[in-house]
Amino acid sequence: MFASHGGFSTRMRSIATLLAATTVLTAGCGSRATDEQAGSNQEGCADTSGPTVTVGAINSLSGGLAVSETVIHDAITMAVDEINAGGGVLGKQLKLLSEDGASEPTVFAEKAQKLVNGDCVAVVFGGYTSASRKAMLPVFENANALLYYGQQYEGLESSPNIYYTGATTNQQIIPALDYLKSQGVQSLYLVGSDYVFPRTSNAIVKKYAEANGIEIKGEDYVPLDGTNFSTVVNKIRTANADAVFNVVGSIPELVLLREYNSAGLTPATMPVMSMCVGEEEVRSIGAETLAGQLSSWNYYETLDTPANKEFVADFKAKYGPDRVTSDPMESAYAAVKLWQATVEKAQSFKVADIQNASGGVTIDAPEGPVTIDGENHHVTKTARIGRVAPSGLIDQVWASPEPITPDPFLKSYPWAKGISG
Repeated sequence: MFASHGGFSTRMRSIATLLAATTVLTAGCGSRATDEQAGSNQEGCADTSGPTVTVGAINSLSGGLAVSETVIHDAITMAVDEINAGGGVLGKQLKLLSEDGASEPTVFAEKAQKLVNGDCVAVVFGGYTSASRKAMLPVFENANALLYYGQQYEGLESSPNIYYTGATTNQQIIPALDYLKSQGVQSLYLVGSDYVFPRTSNAIVKKYAEANGIEIKGEDYVPLDGTNFSTVVNKIRTANADAVFNVVGSIPELVLLREYNSAGLTPATMPVMSMCVGEEEVRSIGAETLAGQLSSWNYYETLDTPANKEFVADFKAKYGPDRVTSDPMESAYAAVKLWQATVEKAQSFKVADIQNASGGVTIDAPEGPVTIDGENHHVTKTARIGRVAPSGLIDQVWASPEPITPDPFLKSYPWAKGISG
């Protein structure tokens, strides 16, 4: 049913750095912003009348999450540089002000406040965990400013002041389940880190499974700072499920998958479908450990399209031939280009004009065409399933026939009724 690749890797990032990352990954599920929450109709203090327009970025450049977010900042910087090299936006050059979220949601909120109300930027790009986004959301709504958030997340949120360019649930989790079902999977074992995103994801998985005749053989959550998962792996082994649905991140994922290999489990006997394994994670965990395993994303470095070939070549030329591209940084890059396209359509940098013009704005991103939904501020995305290759890259094995319309509240799935954050 699944191709088999074996191996075990001893390559590992700094334990201390990655363990620090887990302490801030308490991402919570969102909820729709009410009219009362959406802030005022005031216009921010951004001055776009001169030859230069100031824009902001907030990423963790220090702390445990810097290992994941520095590459995202690199992608945002590259997008801004490309725009400036091409003549700017509406003929104006962009000046990028970068702030360090320091891997702490409260710092993200403080830096957002500084950029929006102190530096008077026209837009902010950034955020990583849902915790950082949720901490920043009231800042943007109260100031009627714009945040472009480029990361996959658990859905169940929509704000007039945020544009979500990463995947929502029906563009990553549900396609992964559809793929497993198409491969004959009739039972799953669920494992996730112990915080809200994995628990919400698995609540959706269980609803899907109930509606599609898939048995849940077990469900476990591992500590955010845990390093011993032999008991969980033994339960996975003895459960004899057809596949594992994995929403574990950071160092626990490294330990879990190594113990999975040590227990004699293989992609051929019990494949793991991961929501958080991209090219950067493969480099961290080791290709030998992950070869043959599956991941669900919307972008892989190996995509064979002219837009992606140019993107990868430009990124490696700018930052080094050994660097890899990945879904989180690609969607952050696309966020900058979507803002540019929307401003040019609106012929204005004003928030209200951008909001009114955003619906239907489309760019040919490295991942493929993405289009803004003017109602919920998410974007269409092509779902992709990949298999980790021995080279350390991820090869696409399936893609949705066309970009999937975002449905962050799963309104179009009757079986999802009652799911909430």
